[in-house]
Amino acid sequence: MLELYNFAQSTCSLKVRICLIEKGLDWVDRRLVSKDHDHLSDWYLKLNPNGVVPTLVHDGVPIIESSVIAQYLDDAFPEHALTPPDPVGRARMRAWLAFVDHVPTPAVRYPSFQFGGLRLKFQTMTDEEFAANARKRPLKSSFYERMGRDGFPQEDVDKALGDIRKTAARMDGMLAEHGGPWLLGEQYTLADICVAPLMDRMEDLGLARLWENDHPAVADWLARIQARPAYQQAYYHGCRLSELHPELVPGRAGAKAAAAQEARAAV
Repeated sequence: MLELYNFAQSTCSLKVRICLIEKGLDWVDRRLVSKDHDHLSDWYLKLNPNGVVPTLVHDGVPIIESSVIAQYLDDAFPEHALTPPDPVGRARMRAWLAFVDHVPTPAVRYPSFQFGGLRLKFQTMTDEEFAANARKRPLKSSFYERMGRDGFPQEDVDKALGDIRKTAARMDGMLAEHGGPWLLGEQYTLADICVAPLMDRMEDLGLARLWENDHPAVADWLARIQARPAYQQAYYHGCRLSELHPELVPGRAGAKAAAAQEARAAV
């Protein structure tokens, strides 16, 4: 039995959901509610002491960390493989997954909270309540303390956006080196799945400009992966911040319309 404890809008949850659906596995969706802090409850911390989502439970055994979960699923269920068959290909994929975990994954959190409405749930808290809530988080206390209730310093946001540009440049290089259509060449792998929700989030926030002009191959890659049936199934309504907070986030359609309006005004 496979159970996935996850948030609808979590990019890390989304990449595991995509894996499960791509592989055609039967699984139970244990959907948690972020604003209710389900992931910080005592019962959940017994499953995942890091207090983050997702957590996969396979026949009663919890597996944590989204990139680890994705690789675990491909090891445990080798049908419809999402990992290269050769050692060099696997090494390249794992090196890329390490980069994704260390660079774009933390970077995307900053604009998601700053512009995407994820910090709205803290606005009604007192300073004391917010500080106590931040201290409860096993891994991310400093992140929340840095953010406060008023948002991050501009230099933090600028660095995060720079890391997304760096990620897009690397992806462009991988597509060119391996000849596409996917990051490692002909085979669609975890290398694509694990970074896609991050780029999707940035696009949803209206920030695809970070790569569209300089790296159009990345925009084409994102459109290809978004067209896959499993991807579309994983992204049910409410997974994108533009759907949760349309008053704050224009989303893809709104961002493109705004860009077109700016272009017309410049003529």
